[in-house]
Amino acid sequence: MSIPSLKIVFHGQNAANFRHDFETLIDPAHQLLDLSDALDQAGEREHYESADVVIGIQLNDSMPRPLKARLFHAPAAGTDAVNIAFLPPACTLANCFGHENAIAEYVIAALLMRHVPLARADQDLREQRWTYWAGRPSALRTELGTQTLGLLGFGHIAQTLAQRAKAMGMQVLVANRSPISHPVVDRSWTLDALQDFMGSCDAVVVCLPLTDNTQGLVDAPAIAAMRPDAMLLNVGRGAVIDEKALYQALKNHQIGGAVIDTWYQYPTPTQPECAPSQFDFASLDNVLMTPHMSGWTTGTVRRRQETLADNIRRLSQGEALINVVRGPLT
Repeated sequence: MSIPSLKIVFHGQNAANFRHDFETLIDPAHQLLDLSDALDQAGEREHYESADVVIGIQLNDSMPRPLKARLFHAPAAGTDAVNIAFLPPACTLANCFGHENAIAEYVIAALLMRHVPLARADQDLREQRWTYWAGRPSALRTELGTQTLGLLGFGHIAQTLAQRAKAMGMQVLVANRSPISHPVVDRSWTLDALQDFMGSCDAVVVCLPLTDNTQGLVDAPAIAAMRPDAMLLNVGRGAVIDEKALYQALKNHQIGGAVIDTWYQYPTPTQPECAPSQFDFASLDNVLMTPHMSGWTTGTVRRRQETLADNIRRLSQGEALINVVRGPLT
């Protein structure tokens, strides 16, 4: 059976991250095109409007419409920058995961830093200080396995992280929109009991996507409910945690600290460097700041490429698509 040729466009720099060797994953009958973020080069607008498949992370009122698209595929989990009102009725919106293993490793590494201070032990010993020498009562460390890990949300990231945490001996608690029953979850709450959940954990990891219902969900009262030595980690979306409330809680040492990987302000094509927040988190000594890196590994890129290629194959062969965010309306 012959495979119908599809015009597939990679729109913008983010999508270009998944373009390398993509030809090797799909049928050679398909046409691949690389388009700029601005879509202002010769012929780019027309290619975008006539594409069968658009791979990209945004669609808004400043852009041309993908008039003939049958699949708009985000190469990441988030689709909040894609305005579905501008998709053709017959177009499916899909996304990619594949980042859960990498993010779980990031979280475990960040948590271990509190209990296994390798960097300080190394630095001190280089200066002939035996700070953590076994046998000294003052050198005793804590263990990650004695801790209670709270997961806000229970999607791909949280489920993978729960398994890793259990392997470390941790107790796993979950707060989710719907009740959770899972072999590695010791207790769960629904979101109407968020403060009870927040107060039960040694570390809370925000794993939620950004929606109208989750924006600002972790507000000042939720943070105030946390234990004074508890950690708050965000690998979901920045705005799920109220920006001002988080800054004030850290500045006032209301909680034990934070690890922040997802932020409130990001670079743009016209401003490639910027502060990650309107507040001066960089001046605080109880926060670890990273530049939205937790899921960005070679493994993540490859797994997402495979998801993109699989859905293109399914589309060309008339099979049901996977990772569907919104199906066709006609």
